[in-house]
Amino acid sequence: MLTITAAELQKKFGRYRDAAIRQPVAVTHHGRESLVLLSAEEYARLKSFDDRKAYYPWELPDDAVKALDSVEISEASAQFDHEYK
Repeated sequence: MLTITAAELQKKFGRYRDAAIRQPVAVTHHGRESLVLLSAEEYARLKSFDDRKAYYPWELPDDAVKALDSVEISEASAQFDHEYK
C-alpha cells in the first residue's frame, strides 16, 4: 500500500486519485495513518461483505430482545469497561 502525507495529497491530488484506482493509498496526518483512499469499485466490493443492519428499538427481532433482556447490567458494564478502556 502506498503511504503519503496529507500535504502530499493536497499538492498532487490527481496523481494519488489515479493511484487509488490501482491500489489503496494511506494518508498520514502528523505521522499517523488517518484515512485510506480506494477506488469506488473496491469500496463497493468491501461494502458487499457488510451485513450489519441498524434497527429502531421497536424493530428489533424477538431473539435480539430476549438476548438483551438476559444480560445483567453489571455484566454489560464490565464488558464495556474491558473493551473500551
